[in-house]
Amino acid sequence: MKGQEWYQADDVAEAYEDKRFSGGGRLIDDREKRAVLDAIGPIEDKEILEIACGTGRFTAMLAAEGANVVGLDISTPMLQQGRQKADELGVSGVELMRGDAGRLPFPDNHFDTVFAMRFFHLADTPRDFLREMRRVSREQVFFDTFNRFSTRSLYNWMLPMGSRLYSGTEVKRLLRDTNLDLAGAEHDWIFPYGFYRQIPGGIASAFRRLDTTIGSTVIGDRLASVSYWDARV
Repeated sequence: MKGQEWYQADDVAEAYEDKRFSGGGRLIDDREKRAVLDAIGPIEDKEILEIACGTGRFTAMLAAEGANVVGLDISTPMLQQGRQKADELGVSGVELMRGDAGRLPFPDNHFDTVFAMRFFHLADTPRDFLREMRRVSREQVFFDTFNRFSTRSLYNWMLPMGSRLYSGTEVKRLLRDTNLDLAGAEHDWIFPYGFYRQIPGGIASAFRRLDTTIGSTVIGDRLASVSYWDARV
């Protein structure tokens, strides 16, 4: 995985959400949470595994909706932040554990849904990870990707770790190779995430309106920098 040492640093974990989801970044957080809720719902009583749960922003949200959630991450400092978040929200039904997404410590068909957000852009061997997600899911696998033929490719070179970018054809091949059926896909964000994180929330909202307007046209899907993939076992 790209950036493992960086991701596991204490100072990165402590500043992670403030750096990415303040100001214009709040729009990103809201959209990602809506994508997860829309894909998985109804939530109550579902058994859910989140891969690369980080600071627990999705695990705590899903637990608050009545799910039983296991969050797995390689970073102990990130998991500590996630436990603190769950405690602050007073939610139960959350288990956070350190583990390797390439060798999931669960039996086959153990969860209703397995999902990963902000994960596959760091994956060196995405097919292996997706195969493990499929193995432990009895119903649904959900994940996002950054798209190759988009503004993300222009922004990518500035990142210290870069990102793995995907075409739609490549994702569909991954699904086919791991025996997953595509149930639905959404494509969004003409402007890359990094742009929104650099500007204040009020200005970001104006650009987001322009973004969604362009995204709703016939060329919107082709220009989108992010895709959300909903697959079935």
